[in-house]
Amino acid sequence: MGRYGNLDYPRLAKGGLGLGLALFLFGAIGAKVALAMSGGQLPGWERTLFFDAEWIGIALVVFSPIIFGIVLPLTE
Repeated sequence: MGRYGNLDYPRLAKGGLGLGLALFLFGAIGAKVALAMSGGQLPGWERTLFFDAEWIGIALVVFSPIIFGIVLPLTE
């Protein structure tokens, strides 16, 4: 057994990348669709939700492969 238990690093890296892409697309496409459906006015909480989803998605896409694909396997 490894240092961090029995982790499947390739699955975690791919899963994090997929989740990040899904969050980014939810934020980007969701904001455009919601603006089009509401006539250009969105409540503040919806704008914040879509904005945060985009940035969290970008962070996951960038850091998930680095952490689970490079750093943790090298420290095993």
